[in-house]
Amino acid sequence: MAVNVETLEKLERKITLELPLAAIEKEVDVRLKRMARQVKMDGFRPGKVPFSVVAQRHGYAVQYEVVNDQVGQAFSAAAAEAGLRIAGAPRISEKEGEAPEGQLVFEAVFEVFPDVKINDLAAAEVEKITAEVDDAAIDRTLDILRKQRRTFAVRAEGEAAQDGDRVTIDFEGKIDGVPFEGGKAEGFQFIVGDGQMLKEFEDAVRGMKTGESKTFPLNFPEDYHGKEVAGKTADFLVTLNKVEAAQLPEVNEELVKSLGIEDGAVESLRADIRKNLEREVKFRLQARNKAAVMDALVAQAELDLPKASVQAEVERLIENARADLKQRGIPDVDKAPIPAELFQAQAERRVRLGLVVAELVKANNLTATPEQIDAHINDLAASYERPEDVVRWYKGDNRRLAEMEAVVIENNVVDFVLAQAKVTDKAISFEELMGQA
Repeated sequence: MAVNVETLEKLERKITLELPLAAIEKEVDVRLKRMARQVKMDGFRPGKVPFSVVAQRHGYAVQYEVVNDQVGQAFSAAAAEAGLRIAGAPRISEKEGEAPEGQLVFEAVFEVFPDVKINDLAAAEVEKITAEVDDAAIDRTLDILRKQRRTFAVRAEGEAAQDGDRVTIDFEGKIDGVPFEGGKAEGFQFIVGDGQMLKEFEDAVRGMKTGESKTFPLNFPEDYHGKEVAGKTADFLVTLNKVEAAQLPEVNEELVKSLGIEDGAVESLRADIRKNLEREVKFRLQARNKAAVMDALVAQAELDLPKASVQAEVERLIENARADLKQRGIPDVDKAPIPAELFQAQAERRVRLGLVVAELVKANNLTATPEQIDAHINDLAASYERPEDVVRWYKGDNRRLAEMEAVVIENNVVDFVLAQAKVTDKAISFEELMGQA
């Protein structure tokens, strides 16, 4: 029998479902008889409860269960017969008015996934960025590695504290003459210029000498993490107890070997640094260019969004936000209200992008091959000390493997769009790519 699908609005549809009352009653009878053989009830031996008693006690609940089951089955069958792709769960209710004799009639209101129209990708414009690892980038990385292994030596008497020095201080802060929590410490150490302290605090300590004391005002930012002092001005008294100058290790065989380069050659270390930086550059370029491609792809697509899919994505983002807050130690996050509108735009973009990508993949056979997935996993694993363990970790879990497959599919989409679109190449510096500019 043909299914009559009524269009309500955009992606919203309605189907009328008719269930034979006799079939429902028959199934209820079957389930009650099965229950009577197992149910336990005061005053009766197990399995000896009269059927009439079981029906009186459990009949309504069993009938509700049967109706739900059969309505669900009827809806699935009708949707399949009509060739519908259902987005989200249907809203099913009993139809108003008198039903035909011997029938129960329900209405199912639901959304379908949209038809996605992707316009000519030749009209899409994409700015593709490139970046190179130069000697200066290697030098900076080498300096960071040396800095991580620095030692400190006490400065000569009378030498002032400067950037890079480790200072040991006592300090006490007061707001309107009253000490505040966390505003006092003794024997406190920090590196001048490393950004551990607020800039005004570092500026005050820079240039001081051992044994000196200084009083200075400090304005806490409005968004300071300590809410009790945020936006307020404190007066600090600081005494400098010790100044130590940083001693960076020489770039020699000893340092190189300590960094895991067996031959101890500086050029081998630089080559290893270059290899790691180039891998990082590759992944960052892929991420930036993928985002640009997806923006261009969405701009070329026409589709309506299923509200159910957007709502499900909003709820998923809210749960992710709660999990993140919980991991940061924020108390009572399960009870904290998180407004859905904060995630509405992000959810709509994700749903739209997912539907567009799926359509492009299906239309152009851009699925991931096993060889592509293996190559991507091996590429990721190469940056670890034991790549074979990382490969096993990914391949030993279907969920992680599916995540890798999704990434490869996205990469296939990016390559496909770049081959069709108007692409403008733009070279940027290593520092800009890495967020250091």
